[in-house]
Amino acid sequence: MPSEVIIVVLVFVIVVLITVAIVLARSAKARRARSDAPAAPRDPFAAEQNTGGDPESIKAGDLLEFGNEKFFVRGTLRISEGGYDWAEHFFQADSSATRMWLSVERDPDVQIARWRDRPDLDIEPKARTITIDGTDYELVEHGTASYRSEGTTGLNEKGGVDYVDYQSGDGRQLSFERFDHGRWEVSTGESVPVGSFTIYSGS
Repeated sequence: MPSEVIIVVLVFVIVVLITVAIVLARSAKARRARSDAPAAPRDPFAAEQNTGGDPESIKAGDLLEFGNEKFFVRGTLRISEGGYDWAEHFFQADSSATRMWLSVERDPDVQIARWRDRPDLDIEPKARTITIDGTDYELVEHGTASYRSEGTTGLNEKGGVDYVDYQSGDGRQLSFERFDHGRWEVSTGESVPVGSFTIYSGS
């Protein structure tokens, strides 16, 4: 093969290799740029999202809207027991209103309940069946967990909680909680369907 042909072939091969290298470098740079780019802002109430917002992201400062009722989340308890976690969010319409809680847990689907403190009930969870306001509640579970406090809850930053839960035949709920070996606090509650209320983020 004449030397001129060999040179032409070598030049062609070198040009091809350089072209391939440039294409690969540009492709890698484009991939890095895409991965480094900040996530695009997302509308939490967009059609592909839960229209009520994400109940597992509720935090102090958020606004909860139940129909015509609006409440501010004042504080949250993050509770853990044996690798199982749930949250209890303390909310009020204003500082003089009745204290209420919204519990959010995943078991395995998201389960939400709205609770009202019952300081008028001076009872303890010593029986398997407790009757309140003509409704019989049966014992369903009890245990001891740890908690972390966020915002205003009236509790320590960290501590322990004993709980005993009851449920009626029609699904109404009764809960006893005792924080840091204090007195039993009684609440009555009911399940709340996901998406039946709206969450407005406070930040």
